[in-house]
Amino acid sequence: MAYFDAASAAPLHPVARQALLASLDEGWADPARLYREGRRARLLLDAAREAMAECVGSRPDELVFTPSGTLAVHSGVAGALAGRRRAGRHLIVSAVEHSSVLHAAEAHEADGGSLTQVGVDRAGAVDPAAYAAALREDTALACLQSANHEVGTEQPVTEVAEACRAAGVPLLVDAAQSLGWGRVEGDWSLLTGSAHKWGGPSGVGLLAVRKGVRFAPQGPGDERESGRAPGFENLPAIVAAAASLRAVRAEAAAEAARLRELTERIRARVPALVPDVEVVGDPARRLPGVVTFSCLYVDGETLLHELDRAGFSVSSGSSCTSSTLTPSHVLKAMGVLSEGNVRVSLPPGTVAEDVERFLEVLPGTVAAVREKLGAPAATETVRTAGPDLVVDALGRRCPIPVIELAKVIGDVPVGGTVRVLSDDEAARLDIPAWCEMRGQEYVGEEQAERGTAYLVRRMS
Repeated sequence: MAYFDAASAAPLHPVARQALLASLDEGWADPARLYREGRRARLLLDAAREAMAECVGSRPDELVFTPSGTLAVHSGVAGALAGRRRAGRHLIVSAVEHSSVLHAAEAHEADGGSLTQVGVDRAGAVDPAAYAAALREDTALACLQSANHEVGTEQPVTEVAEACRAAGVPLLVDAAQSLGWGRVEGDWSLLTGSAHKWGGPSGVGLLAVRKGVRFAPQGPGDERESGRAPGFENLPAIVAAAASLRAVRAEAAAEAARLRELTERIRARVPALVPDVEVVGDPARRLPGVVTFSCLYVDGETLLHELDRAGFSVSSGSSCTSSTLTPSHVLKAMGVLSEGNVRVSLPPGTVAEDVERFLEVLPGTVAAVREKLGAPAATETVRTAGPDLVVDALGRRCPIPVIELAKVIGDVPVGGTVRVLSDDEAARLDIPAWCEMRGQEYVGEEQAERGTAYLVRRMS
């Protein structure tokens, strides 16, 4: 079995396993106590904090450990907003932030704060000028990930941090996906991370708050972790997290070069092996081991199940794989194809043979899924007056509306239109993406008696 979902959780690093087992014997006591066992635990905790701070690029007393990366984000956002309440209640985030950031932003907005979401280009990157333009006198905090968890695109943190610093606004960086590869450059103010992303144990997050940043921890007070992360520290996991981060950093340069070659192999060969595929994300400024592509006319959930049966663990941002039937907010913000989406994220140590086997299996797997969907129950197609067609895809889910559009586009003359009726949210993203890929014109959408009508004009 080839595990290709390291962006969700990296396999436990051998150094993390060794450190975890060793610290279970040495680090079980309360590090706040003065007796021998407590002092021993405190030494382990202090050493882990110093090692982690060195990797992050902060002072040890600026960094605290939290029970998860999500809690680190929530605590960081809430504490920074509360600390700068006198400045205002305006928050800036990018449209492709991790859900933990977006959920914190939603909570802030529900509490009466104001929110600006900065859009991204088709590669998934923000424009630093757009962040600068979003800054206001009442802006309390700005948030920007270091690299995107779904498509791997690296963000211009240094440039955005400069704009925020000039405006006197702190920048919180969610660095969960990139910390294993190196420090986050730029003059950031707050930074969060999660150990299971770099091969540490789950249940360990980190929050770094630079000296001088106004910060007011929210919730009931606690004497641990500078009052910023309540509860007894999971010391064995913290020690293992710090040890594994140092270990992966020592291997990062060589491993990054090797994984970049493997993901570039996937990026280049998948479109040649599989027709009607869109590779998404920045081709150059991206994480070493992440590559994402979307396949037309494919049910994402079925494709993932078939790849799993073939021995490959991958993930997807396709609406077909979620209970909400809505596409990934990242793919939606980028304006790229979402159906049949596959994210391959290679863990350190991935061998070239596994990648080659994936490239051998993928074309037949996609073809088999497309064949299953190629003859669905007949969708009602009604000719209207003139060179136009109406495709009724109401009640049909991704990727059926696009499949039916593709079937009938040739039935109208050049200049004629096809009106696709759909109540599937994914159609709003996938029909325009299909038009761009197939050289047709997406005219727009109109409200229909049921669902939405998407208008496509045949150009070739």
